[in-house]
Amino acid sequence: MTLSTSFHTSQSARRSGLMSRLFTCTAPLLFKGIFAAAQTEPYPGQPATGPGGAEYVHSSVAFYDHATTADGYWLFLPATPTPDTAEVVVFLHGYGAYNPFCYGKWIKHLVAKGNIVIYPRYQKNLVWPRPDAFPENAAKGILDALSHLEAHGPIKPKLDKVAYIGHSYGGVIAAWLGCHWEKMGVPKPVSMLLCEPGTGPFKGAILDCYENLPKDLKLVTIAGEDDYVVGDFISSKVFLTATNTLEKKFLIQHRDTSDRPWVLASHSEPYCYDLDFDTGIRNYTAQKVLRVSRLDSVDFYCYWKIADALIDYTRKGTNRAFCLGDGPELTYMGQRKNGQPIKPMTIVRKEMFRVEEAITSY
Repeated sequence: MTLSTSFHTSQSARRSGLMSRLFTCTAPLLFKGIFAAAQTEPYPGQPATGPGGAEYVHSSVAFYDHATTADGYWLFLPATPTPDTAEVVVFLHGYGAYNPFCYGKWIKHLVAKGNIVIYPRYQKNLVWPRPDAFPENAAKGILDALSHLEAHGPIKPKLDKVAYIGHSYGGVIAAWLGCHWEKMGVPKPVSMLLCEPGTGPFKGAILDCYENLPKDLKLVTIAGEDDYVVGDFISSKVFLTATNTLEKKFLIQHRDTSDRPWVLASHSEPYCYDLDFDTGIRNYTAQKVLRVSRLDSVDFYCYWKIADALIDYTRKGTNRAFCLGDGPELTYMGQRKNGQPIKPMTIVRKEMFRVEEAITSY
C-alpha cells in the first residue's frame, strides 16, 4: 500500500527559511503494517496505572515509512480504535539510531496512550550529513509528517500541545528546535524530555545558551550516573542557561547493584527495542541496541514515567508531582522483588554547581 504525499503549506512554514526545500515531497509514504501496541498484562515490573503504567486506550499501532532520505521520517499512529484526531509526540533518536526499532517498546507505549509519534530521521548514515545539518533535517521531517496528516489523514494532528522527547544527540536537537521553533516553523514545544542529551566528540547543534527556550515550556533533562558517552555536560548547560524557562528539572539516574538483576545507569538506558519496527539497518548503533537494550525499571519509572507525566501535566493539568515535583513521586525508581526500593533519582539544584562558568563553556 502506497500513499502519495504533497506538501501542504502552512503559515508557520511560509515564515521558515526551509520553504524552498519543503515545498514538495516526492517520495511515497509507505504503509508498513499494523502491529499490536498494548500487551494484555503489564510488562514485568511495570506499574498497572499512573505515569509509565499500562493503562492503554489503543491496542495497535499503524507504522508508516517516509525515511529514504536524511530528512525523512517514520510515522506511528494509534489504531484499534482509530481516532479522528490525536495529540503529537516528536521523538528524536540518538546518533545512528535511525532504525526506529531501537525505541520500539517506548513508541508503542506512547501510541497506545493515544499519541501520534513522529520519528524524524535527520541523518542518512553515520558519516553524512555533518551534525550542523541535523536540526534542519529534523525540522523538515516533522513538517513533512504534519503536512501529510493535515492533508491526507487518516488522523488529524492536534498541534497546540506538542511534546518533544530526545535521546542523546536527539536531545541536543530537541533543545535546538525548542529555541528556534518559530524560525523553523515547527510546532512550539509545550513539554520536553531530554534523555541523556549530548554529542560525544561532535559540537554541531550545541547552542551557547538556551535562554530562548519558551518561558512556559515544561522541561526535564536526565543524565545517567554512568554515562561515559556524553556525560552530563548538555544536561547541565541546558538547566543552567534556560533562564527564562520557569518549570524545569535536572535529574541524575543512578545504578543500583544491591541485587540482581542490576539496575544500570549507562547511556543506553532509553533503548527498548521492538523488532516490529525493524527497518533492517544494522549499523554500529543498531548492533549495540541488540546487545544491551533492556526493558526494566529505568524505562517504567524514569523515562516513560516522566514523559507520560509531562504530557499529562501540559495537556490535562495532572501528575505534576511525577515530572516537576520535589518528592518521591518524581524520584522513585520502583522496587526489588524483595520489596526493597531501587536507588532513587537525585534532583540536581542550581546551588549544587560551584562554578557555573566551568559548566556553561565548552
